[in-house]
Amino acid sequence: MAVLAAPVVAAVLLLTWAAYGEAQYVLYKDATKPVEARVTDLLARMTLAEKIGQMTQIERQVASPQVLKDYFIGSLLSGGGSVPRKQATAAEWVSMVSDFQKGSLSTRLGIPMIYGIDAVHGHNNVYGATIFPHNRIGAATALEVRATGIQYAFAPCIAVCRDPRWGRCYESYSEDHRIVQAMTELIPGLQGDVPANFTSGMPYVAGKNNVAACAKHFVGDGGTQNGVNEDNTIIDRRGLMTIHMPAYLNALQKGVSTVMISYSSWNGIKMHANHDLVTRYLKDRLNFKGFTISDWEGIDRITTPAGSNYSYSVQAGVLAGIDMIMVPNNYQSFISILTSHVNNGIIPMSRIDDAVTRILRVKFTMGLFENPMPDSSMADQLGKKEHRDLAREAVRKSLVLLKNGKTSDKPMLPLSKKAPKILVAGSHADNLGYQCGGWTIEWQGDTGRITVGMTILDAVKAAVDPSTTVVFAENPDADFVKNGGFSYAIVVVGEHPYTETKGDSLNLTIPDPGPSTVATVCGAVQCATVLISGRPVVVQPFLGAMDALVAAWLPGTEGQGVTDVLFGDYGFTGKLPRTWFKSVDQLPMNYGDAHYDPLFPLGFGLTTQPRTY
Repeated sequence: MAVLAAPVVAAVLLLTWAAYGEAQYVLYKDATKPVEARVTDLLARMTLAEKIGQMTQIERQVASPQVLKDYFIGSLLSGGGSVPRKQATAAEWVSMVSDFQKGSLSTRLGIPMIYGIDAVHGHNNVYGATIFPHNRIGAATALEVRATGIQYAFAPCIAVCRDPRWGRCYESYSEDHRIVQAMTELIPGLQGDVPANFTSGMPYVAGKNNVAACAKHFVGDGGTQNGVNEDNTIIDRRGLMTIHMPAYLNALQKGVSTVMISYSSWNGIKMHANHDLVTRYLKDRLNFKGFTISDWEGIDRITTPAGSNYSYSVQAGVLAGIDMIMVPNNYQSFISILTSHVNNGIIPMSRIDDAVTRILRVKFTMGLFENPMPDSSMADQLGKKEHRDLAREAVRKSLVLLKNGKTSDKPMLPLSKKAPKILVAGSHADNLGYQCGGWTIEWQGDTGRITVGMTILDAVKAAVDPSTTVVFAENPDADFVKNGGFSYAIVVVGEHPYTETKGDSLNLTIPDPGPSTVATVCGAVQCATVLISGRPVVVQPFLGAMDALVAAWLPGTEGQGVTDVLFGDYGFTGKLPRTWFKSVDQLPMNYGDAHYDPLFPLGFGLTTQPRTY
């Protein structure tokens, strides 16, 4: 009988045990078992390090497959403008996400990571994606996000913007909670329609063509004093519940998977540290069973100055009921501090288990364990023609006609496509970046041809008769306009792109040279002004000079949606989702206020009939 050397025996035993281990039944890997049973089984197998890893979301720039493996990281994100390469293709995104996911799947338990991104008006960080009007289109956005291998969108923002001086007002649907409530329909667009007899509060994602959604920012972010971003919302509980909370109930009824906590405070208490609202109300009373997530460095900002007592921030945020922390960079510090808090009894294991249960519930529900890897066959969804057509439709339906003719019996719109010579002017007429606004390619947005799309000037040229001469002059002088022989002018001006705090404005004026362009052109020739802005701005001083005024908001990449209604291929139908003030001195001023005296009220919008040729 041959005697095997000890190392060989050990190797044979290891192979035997490995084969035996592989053959062993593991309940959490069984897709036929109920989600709750799978969650319970997996949680029982996890170490503290593996649990805390699931609660940790880190930025892709500090991540690597090895980091995901070593720290059991549960989630990655791309912050605004964080891309694998400038103008990266869908295939490059898929490759990056796949490499990260392989790191997660190589861990002992093989728990897949979930990758989040701000897809707030289409897949807006990605070059060549369709950019829609803000938070308007769900299903097509989900397909474009999945085309890059990403499974989680930080959308929709269901803030109720009560003051347009707030820099995030364009991310909010309305000052009226009823409009915001109706627009939570974006959630089933992203996630899929919940089944019959669905239990409100449970997370739901239909499948691999859908993404997990995120209702944000809980709660009261749109009600801060003077519209100051991340500041204090001073309102009694009844006001909070009747204005800012209702849309969350709708979001839960539609199966929203995650809720992001707001940077802001309610009556001086930071929402990231508000146990009463995050745990007792959202989780216990409303029965939310998905996971809560902090905002970017949200727990850091519990203290003033931010980050001055990170140990306390971790304690306060996690004990408030935040399940996943968008760290996003100093993950080693976060993991070390949270581990210490648990080992020292400051944070009970029950709180950790609650957080991880919720995170795993979402991952199992959405089929992430069965389909963890990106589907490279979806690459053609990015910026596809059907989505651009949908965006164009959304643009023309969301434009609001505020003025049409200096007298009601002489409307200027629709414009003639067969005028001999027309002038297109203004800083925003041929600037795709301005047309898209913030949260586009870069966090703060940008200027110029930043992605694939059609400017309003491009669209005008495409719309008019071949015999019509289109002259573009960004900021012409009066003589040029007077002596140009123009039938009419289209002037496109507005706000420059901004995001979050950089958009806070106390004066809400149109940046120069916008007002002077309007005055010069409209003083010399019949003019239709198209206003590109994230919110109502000061227009009363110029209104008399304009023959027509269109609120185009931030239309995105499909400029033809604007010309569709300007030239009468379709009629104007849009209504104001927020009050248009006369003067900033009136603010805040919302529908129903005692001092309500707007330039244009909530719900205002002139209509036109399509032109018959």
